[in-house]
Amino acid sequence: MATLRQPAREPVTSTPSLRTAGGQPVSVVHVAAEYYPYARTGGLAEAVSGLANFQRAAGLDVAAILPLYRTVRDADPDLEPVGQPFLVHMGSHSEEARIFRAAGPRAGPQVFFVEHLDYFNRHGIYGENAVDYPDNARRFAFFALAAVTALPRLVPGPIVLHAHDWHTALALVYLRRVLHDGYSAHSTAVLSVHNPGYQGHFPPDVMPQIGLPWDLYNWRQLEWYGKVNFLKGGLAFADFVTTVSPTQAVELRTAGGGFGLHGVFTSLADRLVGVLNGIDQRTWNPATDSQITAQYSAESLEGKRRCKAALQRSFGLPQRRKVPLFGMTGRMVTQKGLDLILQSEELLALDAQFVFLGSGEQKYETALVELASSAPDRVGVQFDFTDRLEHRLMAGADLFLMPSLYEPCGLTQMRAQLYGAPPIVRDVGGLADTVKDEVTGFAFEPYTPGAFQDAAFRALDRFRHPASWQTIIRQGMASDFSWERSVATYIDVYRRALAHSPGAR
Repeated sequence: MATLRQPAREPVTSTPSLRTAGGQPVSVVHVAAEYYPYARTGGLAEAVSGLANFQRAAGLDVAAILPLYRTVRDADPDLEPVGQPFLVHMGSHSEEARIFRAAGPRAGPQVFFVEHLDYFNRHGIYGENAVDYPDNARRFAFFALAAVTALPRLVPGPIVLHAHDWHTALALVYLRRVLHDGYSAHSTAVLSVHNPGYQGHFPPDVMPQIGLPWDLYNWRQLEWYGKVNFLKGGLAFADFVTTVSPTQAVELRTAGGGFGLHGVFTSLADRLVGVLNGIDQRTWNPATDSQITAQYSAESLEGKRRCKAALQRSFGLPQRRKVPLFGMTGRMVTQKGLDLILQSEELLALDAQFVFLGSGEQKYETALVELASSAPDRVGVQFDFTDRLEHRLMAGADLFLMPSLYEPCGLTQMRAQLYGAPPIVRDVGGLADTVKDEVTGFAFEPYTPGAFQDAAFRALDRFRHPASWQTIIRQGMASDFSWERSVATYIDVYRRALAHSPGAR
């Protein structure tokens, strides 16, 4: 459930007590495949960078490591090298890596990048034209091993190594089974599962390619139904596991929500904790947002009407003030509930407007183009996602669509509420934790077009009564989705992980 926003809090300036049993200060190192603004395909980049930045603001010593993609050079062409190139030993072969870092003065975390031109200097992050790169197992295994190999020269002293999703899960395996040194023994391993639907499944013959011994290919560690499962390997060697909402932590332990790993998640017992992601409410604030047509607040909503007209113009729709305008932004994939929307013929036939922003699976892009072609005065589609367009969509939409099949946390439903666009969501994962039905948005449970349409029609009934609608808008805009409330929970997780790590034992 969303909580009401409290008065703005000043950043914590005293260093939190994150220390070993012997009293040594502990640094936090995030290892991730995405990190905003350097590399982004979805919410992972903002979740990792948001957590790292607010942990740093709270006084923790924080660093982050990610691959040196081509997009990193685009975002920061003035990277500086850190030390000399070094060899990464992956079984019987070795490959060269080099570390760079963001230059200049910094207030936030130090960000490091692992360079390997053949693996990372490509147009895409995971693939191109909706097709994964065939060598992703080696690419991300190399990155994980290079990151932990370089750690002692980058962050001396005890650390919490915090890996994110399957792309970096092997970092915990390498830390425990390949790097047999004092640094490894005094490191604590935490893994965050942002999207359990993606686990890194590969054929068994990748084992020697990624430099791991065959004895790890067993049902307790890396083997999963005849495949190598990177995420499962990380879970097996983590001291603590987090996921991105309390409801998601419950769902992971079920056959329907664990995506084949529910037994593993159940076995973690109290070492699996759900911590809700946050958003930067300084960036996502319609009262100060410079990217929208007109600023507004819960007390003065007039600017939102101007934003709606601007959004209609941007998508080539007639500027109709009283017609309800539904917005959706994100990856256009099965997970996001596109099937429900496209099958809701009664809703799509209403005198209402719909705008869709973002790219994804070809079948959905084709279907949305056909929908827009059949009703050009009611449906607008834009596949070229930009931050500016996302801000403008949130500001201009009357209602926001997020009928996800599953949603571990979700960020856009939080933004939509702060921008006065009550979301229509399925009551799962982080959506259940952040949207209160008939109070800040509208929720449904069965994954059917009928249930989705019923929620949408309930929303439209309230939309037709301005006083009631403004009450819902203002309650959503008063929600607190800030990162500050999550930082203390993560510090508690780290303390518990430190007590469970091999060094503590």
